[in-house]
Amino acid sequence: MRPVDRLLAIMERLRDREGGCPWDVEQTFATIAPYTIEEAYEVADAIERNDLNELKGELGDLLFQVVFHARMAEEQGLFAFDDVVTAIADKLERRHPHVFGAELQRTSKEQTLAWEVIKAAERKDRQKPGVLDDVPVGLPALTRAAKLTKRAGRVGFDWPSTDEVFDKLAEEVEELRVEIAAGDQAKVREELGDLLFVVANLARKLDVEPEDALRAANAKFVRRFGFIEAELGKDGSTPDQSTLEEMDRLWDAAKAAEKRAS
Repeated sequence: MRPVDRLLAIMERLRDREGGCPWDVEQTFATIAPYTIEEAYEVADAIERNDLNELKGELGDLLFQVVFHARMAEEQGLFAFDDVVTAIADKLERRHPHVFGAELQRTSKEQTLAWEVIKAAERKDRQKPGVLDDVPVGLPALTRAAKLTKRAGRVGFDWPSTDEVFDKLAEEVEELRVEIAAGDQAKVREELGDLLFVVANLARKLDVEPEDALRAANAKFVRRFGFIEAELGKDGSTPDQSTLEEMDRLWDAAKAAEKRAS
């Protein structure tokens, strides 16, 4: 038995109404979706940490999510796992005519542009002709913001350079300051959202994935704060027993140590 067939058989057994697992049986597309997103992030986390052994396990967890969704769809007579595989295989061949068809070879940049042209044609076929229609709502907000502006940029709705983005960033910061001073929490929320949207746009212009950049910043913060805790612990102290000035001094020491190590 092929490993994938074994996995499909395990999933079928888990969903069996008579002898399966009660938790697995009661799940739906909606209840499983958050786990699917979580598993995708755990794959990204293993890659970020360069833990390739753990990556194997995390990819398996992600594959199980695909199998889970496919099994629920099969139970409803919608589609099965093989249909999912066929759909992605067809899509990859369709979107790579320079590899699987008669078109000439393309550079990576040419393929990126051609990919968007093909996707635009597919949107029309699905009666979703709008430029932004198929950018998934369920994406992390920063990622979706970058994708929305990238898609709009492909039809000419974009700033010429990062200079204009920095100008807009300064404008949004000032607008946020005004609303904070006015004490209007709803407006503060709106302006903060605008500011984050511009930051995501800047990341796109710099060819940086904003979620990746923020994950790296989170890891840096955890690492440096851990340094603070460790140094305070040498004297039997903790952050809540220390002053901001003490912790700032140790934060600078953590930065200096990282700079020396790099």
